[in-house]
Amino acid sequence: MVRTSSRGRRSRAFTVFLSVTAVFVVVVLVGGGLAIWTVQRSFPQLSGELTVPGLDGVVTVQRDDAGIPTIEADNAHDLFLAQGFVHAQDRFWEMDFRRHVTSGRLAELFGESQVGTDTFVRTLGWRAVAEAEVQLLDEQTLGWYQAYADGVNAYLGQRSGADLSLEYAVLGLQIPGYEPEKWTPADSVAWLKAMAWDLRSNLEDEIDRALLATDLTPEQVAQLYPPYPYTVNPTILQSDVAVPAPASVGSATPLEPVSDATVESLVALKDILRKMPVLLGRAGPDIGSNSWVVSGALTASGKPLLANDPHLGPAMPSVWYQMGLRCSTVSEECPFAVAGFSFSGMPGIIIGHNERVAWGFTNLGPDVADLFLEKVTGDTVEVDGVATPLTIRDETVKVAGGADVPIRIRWSSHGPLVTGISDDFGDIAADYPATADLPEGSYELSLQWTALTPGRTPGAIFAVNRATDWESFRAGARLFDVPSQNLVYADIDGNIGYQAPGLIPIRQSGDGTHPQPGWFASTAWAGYVDFDSLPSLYNPPSGYIVTANNAVASESSTPLLTRDWDAGYRASRIVELVELVSASGDGFTAEDMSAIQADNANAFAKRIAPFIADLAPSGNARLGKQFLDGWDFHDDADSAQAAYFNIFWRNLLEGTFAPKLPDEIPPAGGSQWFQVVGTLLDEPDSEWWAGPDDNIVTRDDAIMLALSRAWTEAQDLMGNDPEEWSWGELHTLTVRNASFGESGIAPIEMLFNRGPYELAGGSSVVNAVGWYAPEGYVVDWVPSMRQVVDLADLDSSTWINLTGASGHAFHANYIDQTPLWQRHETRAWPFTPDAVTEATRDTLTLVP
Repeated sequence: MVRTSSRGRRSRAFTVFLSVTAVFVVVVLVGGGLAIWTVQRSFPQLSGELTVPGLDGVVTVQRDDAGIPTIEADNAHDLFLAQGFVHAQDRFWEMDFRRHVTSGRLAELFGESQVGTDTFVRTLGWRAVAEAEVQLLDEQTLGWYQAYADGVNAYLGQRSGADLSLEYAVLGLQIPGYEPEKWTPADSVAWLKAMAWDLRSNLEDEIDRALLATDLTPEQVAQLYPPYPYTVNPTILQSDVAVPAPASVGSATPLEPVSDATVESLVALKDILRKMPVLLGRAGPDIGSNSWVVSGALTASGKPLLANDPHLGPAMPSVWYQMGLRCSTVSEECPFAVAGFSFSGMPGIIIGHNERVAWGFTNLGPDVADLFLEKVTGDTVEVDGVATPLTIRDETVKVAGGADVPIRIRWSSHGPLVTGISDDFGDIAADYPATADLPEGSYELSLQWTALTPGRTPGAIFAVNRATDWESFRAGARLFDVPSQNLVYADIDGNIGYQAPGLIPIRQSGDGTHPQPGWFASTAWAGYVDFDSLPSLYNPPSGYIVTANNAVASESSTPLLTRDWDAGYRASRIVELVELVSASGDGFTAEDMSAIQADNANAFAKRIAPFIADLAPSGNARLGKQFLDGWDFHDDADSAQAAYFNIFWRNLLEGTFAPKLPDEIPPAGGSQWFQVVGTLLDEPDSEWWAGPDDNIVTRDDAIMLALSRAWTEAQDLMGNDPEEWSWGELHTLTVRNASFGESGIAPIEMLFNRGPYELAGGSSVVNAVGWYAPEGYVVDWVPSMRQVVDLADLDSSTWINLTGASGHAFHANYIDQTPLWQRHETRAWPFTPDAVTEATRDTLTLVP
């Protein structure tokens, strides 16, 4: 079943299905030998020889002891065909599941409970846009996508059902005789739309602002959404100096209060967005990433080092698949010698390095989606007084075990009319005119989003993979339309760089924070920011570049990208550590880069510590204050003080701020709330500190109450002996299968999920193992992988994945990297042919 939300509920019908499946699983497990056969029958052949139709020549697949493959072929066609074959060997269920999500066809697998999800995805048109993008591909790029698809289909020609993956044995109880369709290039390209959706911009923030405006003053809303702290935390383009905030930053646009009906509709809209498929793992308010690069002037080797750890929701298997792709002879006809992290279902390498250049990604996070209010009459919308026809498409959602569901999809010039999805969306539009003092009529909401415009991203991956220098790398980045990312760069010649690519809308009206009236042509987007106007940096004097979802530069020096940046605590700490290592004079090493990735310093703990130290509390609050004395402010897994502090932090949010906010917008913790509370610490008499009774009035009152409650909660959770407490005991990760891992039925979950694992780190910590304060301390998002690329010796680079290469439950490489990842250890990353051969454990030869 698709993971829709950590707070979603399964339908009764699907629960019954899973209950039946659970009985089957128990029988299989009891069966002993049958269980082993059922589980292992899908394990792929890793050595020897296999015939693969479609190949022009012989291909070798060398795997190390972690099952990580390096593929070598004589031509690019065979290279990508073999990549498709190998991806299917290890991860085909994951690929098949994803394409059902991106095509709006989950109900075909899981029944009526998924009709709503399918309807929303089809309304957005992910698959239709992907098919249009395939039509735009040049002949060579299309040929590589088709070769990849041919490789997947060659594997499907050899196996079916439970021979493909254990999940098909479970699915077979619901849909007997199910057979996967052949893979197509559009199946690969559609995955890019899922990436863009999961890394989308600030729609939820816009909804939250509107909801908050019903209860709070504009000044209070502004306090909860403070501007980026330019004078405190660094920007990407100017890491060496603080940038003063421009005059336009710091005041929020006043929001008009909305009616009760609109509040209910906005809440429903937020819930629908939250329940959309989360293919990159569970999303959270602090989702982000770290990447930084240091030049040879700062390293021991004299060559650059590049680090990257994208933060995503945890998923089983990991969203990433490590591999190497190498042409036997690198030439213009076969230009690939690349290794790194790929996506199962897509050809090429997403993040990694080739023989000359290395690159990493973090989410840029620009505002690339807007809501428009449309005046609708029949099948037309009004534009400047003229009735303009809607684009209409009728589709059918097929439902396993149920009747087909017809749906009608309507698009304006802005994008899909989302009001047709549910009554909740319709209520929003219907109420809006009365709220905004607009003329009466029929109104609906449309969504304009850059990812719904057919683009060039499918070709960008190959262009970056074969880049040889800064200019060719930027040429590849120029094609990277969505999702917009921060790209960091390094090459073997010693150069480092940064480029922000992507489609960033130019708005004729508004700043993207409120719905615009779609019946005026003057409110439409005027195009996109020219690539050459997007932020870029090459060989800065500082010798380093840090990106961690912080602001790129002052808003006066770049086009408007967004007003909703991460507050920059991770970026600030990385800059601090980079400068600390640089000042030592020893020169950076790969070990130094990995050590920074493992840093657990909690910036907010350090910020609030003096205020706690100045208190004179009694009772449990006094015990709490004393317990924090001498703490180094690090969220280490074995730290008792880290455990207590994070319980205190949650109690401060829940006891002081949550009662003043709508239930739908609890204080989540992390970057935003670090900044909010950190600012209020200097306002001891602010009304925000006032508690539920007259005893809690000031900042000090609120802090002492949270200290006291935290001590009691810590004892309840971990026992009466503080010396036995530890942050890792509370801060645990269970890695869940994206399809069957949250059934609520233990035997099913036991098959596919793994954990719990005790972890260090926290929200807005460089080791960004985040947690969602309203629900407790369990881990919600993680560094999904870690890499450090050494441009002096690529074979000295290191990498680690969250789980393992295999998507087959109980395979030796299903979860083998997780204990290393948990301990912040890394694996050697062999790249050159000799190093790959030395590390090889299994060799599979693919022949025509």
